[in-house]
Amino acid sequence: LWNVQSGACVRTLKGHTESVFSVSFSPVGKLLGSGGYDKSVKLWDTQSGASVRTLTGHADFVESVSFSRDGQLLASGSRDKTIKLWNFQSGDCVRTLTGHTSTVRSISFSPNR
Repeated sequence: LWNVQSGACVRTLKGHTESVFSVSFSPVGKLLGSGGYDKSVKLWDTQSGASVRTLTGHADFVESVSFSRDGQLLASGSRDKTIKLWNFQSGDCVRTLTGHTSTVRSISFSPNR
């Protein structure tokens, strides 16, 4: 994590076993979600840098992660051609969306969700 004003690195988050492809801050900024080549989504406490939870279930690289604006869900998109919606507080995958014919490279919630 970087301090935008000073340009200094404030914290390095370590825990993924391979490259990270995507990061997203929760709406209030207390959590950071990350996804990458290890097929997992990790949740981090932005103040302490501690790994809070690891979400597993994708069969291939996680290319994109995004928090809903209301802070209730985290979405992840993968090379396994699925989107997973997570209750990140419990760690449960609440829904897997299928139907894509290729990698899901970008995830975004609508502004009213």
